[in-house]
Amino acid sequence: MTFRCVLLGLCVVVASSLGCNTGPDLDEATPIIALPMPNSPLVTIRIGFRVGSVHDPESQKGLNAVTALMMGRGGSTTLSYEELTETLYPWSASLSAQFDKEMTVLIGEVHRDHLEPFIDILRDLIVTPGFDEADFSRNRDFLTNSVVSTLRGSDDEELGKETLNALLYDGHPYGAPVNGTEEGLASIALDDVRAFHASHYTKANVIVGIAGGYPDDFGERIQREIVAELPGGGSTATTLPAVSALEGREVLIVDKEAIATAISIGFPMNVTRADDDFYALMVANSYFGEHRTFNGLLMNKMRGQRGLNYGDYSYIENFIQDGGSRLPLSNIPRREQLFSIWIRPVPHHNAHFALRQAIRELEVLVTEGLTETEFEASREFLLNYSKLYVQTTSRRLGYHMDSSVYGTEYFIDEIQRRLPALTVTEVNEAIRRHLQFDDLAIAVVTSEAEVFRDRLVANEPSPPTYNAEVTSEIEAEDLLITSYDLAIHPERIQVVPVGQMFRR
Repeated sequence: MTFRCVLLGLCVVVASSLGCNTGPDLDEATPIIALPMPNSPLVTIRIGFRVGSVHDPESQKGLNAVTALMMGRGGSTTLSYEELTETLYPWSASLSAQFDKEMTVLIGEVHRDHLEPFIDILRDLIVTPGFDEADFSRNRDFLTNSVVSTLRGSDDEELGKETLNALLYDGHPYGAPVNGTEEGLASIALDDVRAFHASHYTKANVIVGIAGGYPDDFGERIQREIVAELPGGGSTATTLPAVSALEGREVLIVDKEAIATAISIGFPMNVTRADDDFYALMVANSYFGEHRTFNGLLMNKMRGQRGLNYGDYSYIENFIQDGGSRLPLSNIPRREQLFSIWIRPVPHHNAHFALRQAIRELEVLVTEGLTETEFEASREFLLNYSKLYVQTTSRRLGYHMDSSVYGTEYFIDEIQRRLPALTVTEVNEAIRRHLQFDDLAIAVVTSEAEVFRDRLVANEPSPPTYNAEVTSEIEAEDLLITSYDLAIHPERIQVVPVGQMFRR
């Protein structure tokens, strides 16, 4: 498939995909995804590179993250980081770096009155970063603290998600956190960053998006002053190995002092936005576990009816929340995806029950599917809710860039085109093709690691404890849940102290 966008007022075809191993012809101009808005005073620029943590050397996990931050939170050869921030502040302009497994993007926003000097700064940061020793130490320390103090220390929810990721992708380039590992970051020197930037941040790997009230010749300027100045090198596209198949239910319990138990469940699923079934699965997932809404079945049954915890959600692709927004982040495309369930921390005494309930509800979804009424309601909600994905110009531009990478038409338009044509039969068939409940990775973060392990091994009933009365209908359903057979063999349960996570 191809994606059509506006290039300097003309319609062109961007032919690219995550699975493509060749970059654009270096003798040709890099296509620019352009969203002109002549009446807007704001200009948004996204300079993306098909580079991410999958390109980190095995002994230097975090190298791409450090490199990205040296551009997004560092100085250039002409301005120190302090001078840069002092310059941008009165313009109310912003510059940031975002990085994931397979894409890194530098994001700039500025009022068009300050566009000229802003582009000079952006060019210098991307093409000729300062690579200052103080900037390097500051950014590497920041990433190290994100692993040691935040991930292993204070953020049990994120720790659970990363533990699930590590379990699913053991020995795979996706296995390490995008921010790196403790020992990997410690092994990185400034010269490593310089070399990585020169070999990976190249013309062959770049994708450019511009939006807002920019002048007519702005695209040519980006081509001339930024893209053309990048190193020539070839594409650094990688071939990803196959993800190891799960055999039954595998559990990794992280032993950590925690006030509640965080649980993440998932399995690899090779369905991306480039696949027709993705849109049917969107409807199914919205019904089952839409992120941070009470529409999802998991949220209704676990929090709404039982008050077990704060939130319970599911996902059909990697999901990173966009700051305080409930909406997914753009510019994190991946060739490999996963289905996952996120059970926000639940009191220790109800954790075994919560795990049982989540997996049992997944089994019901797979075996019974959606009714016509459930399908119609979920589809209608998603048709309207998805329009909120692009409530800012920057978001809209990011989703256009993602569609270019996946080689599809514009994602939001595809949702609006495909969902009305779906039937409940197609959704249920997609569920049966791609979702399952037998072969699961289960990540648990708890201070009762050995107790939880013993409960799983014994497989004894786990009746919940409530602080308020529940209905007779819920009591009857609880009798089925509390004895639900998780069928987890003892040899498939690991207990790991938190201090051993994400070291190498």
